[in-house]
Amino acid sequence: SARPPHRRTPCASAQQRLAMVELAVAGVPPLLADDRELQRLQPSYTIDTLVSLRRELAPDDQLFLLLGWDAFAGLPSWHLWQQLLNHCHLLVLQRPDAETALAPQLQAWLAAHQVETIAALTGPSGHVGLIQQTPLAVSASHIRQLLGSGKSARFFVPDAVLAYIHAQGLYPASN
Repeated sequence: SARPPHRRTPCASAQQRLAMVELAVAGVPPLLADDRELQRLQPSYTIDTLVSLRRELAPDDQLFLLLGWDAFAGLPSWHLWQQLLNHCHLLVLQRPDAETALAPQLQAWLAAHQVETIAALTGPSGHVGLIQQTPLAVSASHIRQLLGSGKSARFFVPDAVLAYIHAQGLYPASN
């Protein structure tokens, strides 16, 4: 997102964040980086991206939005969040360190749309699947915190991304 509406402006520019994503997915088919959110002049909302992606797909193609538990817990603050499932399935990664409680309205929404297993995600959209993640407590904020404290983030991000971060002077250690 060039202009994330839910958080302060990141210290890495939109182009730098895109470059890191491109490096991270290089050689990992079928993943690719998409810059459509950087092309927008207004704040970038996920619903707008999903609508745009959905227009490019066949009606029966499945589209998945992958979120960490902490982002999922904040969903009620997102623009038109209840319309997300009109365009995609949500896959929610449950990190072992994520203990954020869900707001009652999100609990009810999850109960109405959750499937028992990922294999039950049928159709092009409309469901939420929870994925238990291998116990590795890592997040983007944790990686930035490591780098900002002068510690290594090796093995948390691909080596090419780490080299880019250092070459660009992103997330410098604070003394």
